[in-house]
Amino acid sequence: MVLYGEFKAATWKDFVDDGTSDITIFLARVLIRMNKRALALIIICLTAMPVLMFAQTDEIQVYDGEIAPPGIFNLMIHNNFTPKGRTVPDYPGAIIANHSYQVTAEWAYGVTPWFEQGLYMPVTSPYSSNYGSTINGFKIRELFTRPEAHDHIFFYAANFEFSVNHSYWESRTITSEIRPIVGLHLHPWDFIYNPIVDTDYTGGLGNLQYNPSGRVAYNFNDRWAVAAEEYDGFGPLHGFLPVSKQFHEVWATMDYSGSKFLGLSVEAGVGHGVTGASDKWTLKLMLSRNLNVHPWRP
Repeated sequence: MVLYGEFKAATWKDFVDDGTSDITIFLARVLIRMNKRALALIIICLTAMPVLMFAQTDEIQVYDGEIAPPGIFNLMIHNNFTPKGRTVPDYPGAIIANHSYQVTAEWAYGVTPWFEQGLYMPVTSPYSSNYGSTINGFKIRELFTRPEAHDHIFFYAANFEFSVNHSYWESRTITSEIRPIVGLHLHPWDFIYNPIVDTDYTGGLGNLQYNPSGRVAYNFNDRWAVAAEEYDGFGPLHGFLPVSKQFHEVWATMDYSGSKFLGLSVEAGVGHGVTGASDKWTLKLMLSRNLNVHPWRP
């Protein structure tokens, strides 16, 4: 099934062999067990998102350590659009951020009260100025957290991601992320920090890229919140880049979590780059929903 017209630069066969059918069958079985409203919601999210919004990253999110309850599947659709961004590729052959639109489906399953398994598939760019529509790869993630993180003043978690990338999405086929998560719930305020390090498995520990993110949120109630976020890219640990070449963006976001809007949780935001190596303006829209009411066990 083609989600966004013809993907000219790659197909799933570029990334995986016939073993992928196991994943496809697994997801199909999950869909069969969903109620009709949840299934309709997924179809809408996967086919209509380009109409809702028109970046060069698969997700723009500060993790807070919260996970799906055990036995519950969750789907989050990440939409990122860069109306005014970098016009030069980060490396030869890379997707140009300016005017690019990126959509990622993030599937999650609560395994235990402290562990969530995640899968980002597909990771796509429905549009970029130099490639058109592309499939960019996929990611597997494991998130370990303090159980019931939202009920504790101090919470902590750790997220590990393993990515398989096409050459125009990352300069290396295999990359990974290690994301520690720490924060405080001082109601109505939340303070969260993700000191992220990324690796392409070259150059040893000193070549780990330090790309932290942080969030300060004010909760009006248990449904609505506003927040200020920051996303940074300092460069390798063995020597940070000059400030002019670092990536720094500040964001204003709005969050909704409740039973309205078909049970959707929504996060929308606008980001502004403060260095020449950042995108001037970026928009994000994240829609998520649990896909089953009763816990399911394999």
